[in-house]
Amino acid sequence: MMSAPTQAGLSGSGGDASPAELSGLFHRLNNQLGIILANAELLESRLTDTTQRARAGQVVSSVLEAIATVQQVRRATDTSTASDK
Repeated sequence: MMSAPTQAGLSGSGGDASPAELSGLFHRLNNQLGIILANAELLESRLTDTTQRARAGQVVSSVLEAIATVQQVRRATDTSTASDK
């Protein structure tokens, strides 16, 4: 059974996180997306039904887009954090 998401690593209840905390969160999110991607690619390669294979391919594409989005958010966060100094 999966556990409920937590805000481990975030300081305070306002959601303001230090650069180190944000880095840790981005790392965790990338790890989770990597696991989803690996399983979707494995599923896609093993499926023989065309429709199911296409659906698995959509999951792969979506995860790749999510990874790219995380990278963009991280760059934007790094830029805004650097300008705060």
